[in-house]
Amino acid sequence: MSSPDLTIYPAIDLKDGQCVRLLHGRMDQATVYNDDPAAQAAAFAASGYDWIHIVDLDGAFAGESKNETAVEAILKATGAKAQIGGGVRDMNTVERWLNLGAARVILGTAAVRDPDFVRSAATRFPNRIVVGIDVRDGLVKTDGWDGDSGHTALEIAKRYEDQGVAGIVYTDISRDGALGGVNAEATAALSEAVAIPVIGSGGVASIDDIRLLARAGGRIEGVIIGRALYDGRIDSEAALRAARR
Repeated sequence: MSSPDLTIYPAIDLKDGQCVRLLHGRMDQATVYNDDPAAQAAAFAASGYDWIHIVDLDGAFAGESKNETAVEAILKATGAKAQIGGGVRDMNTVERWLNLGAARVILGTAAVRDPDFVRSAATRFPNRIVVGIDVRDGLVKTDGWDGDSGHTALEIAKRYEDQGVAGIVYTDISRDGALGGVNAEATAALSEAVAIPVIGSGGVASIDDIRLLARAGGRIEGVIIGRALYDGRIDSEAALRAARR
């Protein structure tokens, strides 16, 4: 029996209402790619992507949603399913995004600091909560990648096995936005160590990165692609072909 195709999640990162990409997660290293995020989402959907990955960057640093208007416009602009994260720290925010039409909500800092909240959210909204694990130098970072957790990715991931979470977004911060190639080895290792689907993120630069993850072992369910799509390094039609298993 063949495995399902790798899901490609084109990324829309929001800063000041605009669609941007950061280098290594630094807010002072932002490149604006589109001042109309809804139009960008519609373009991704028209290219054949079933999912959109949205991050409220301002919210991630502030600890509360900051780009609601842009997110609402994105959700209304496309029939693609969306997962959204960035600054989600309480159940009210989870409910708000889901009620607005998001298919899934990503909990990152909360997954480190408030595991009871994450478990409660996953119980209340089964298969609609994703755990975001952002790693630099082997340790998970928090608060928009500014804070230190002292935990490894595996330690955080193990907390949520059998808790009803839909998946884990594993981001190698050192590669994010740098087009240096995805960390397939670490992504595969995590996916083999936990019984939760893993979505790889950070550094995807070419079709070869997609093929690498599609062929890797474990439970790699998908891949998030940002700058390489915006820069035209990856053609959408070729990307979707490479994702087939």
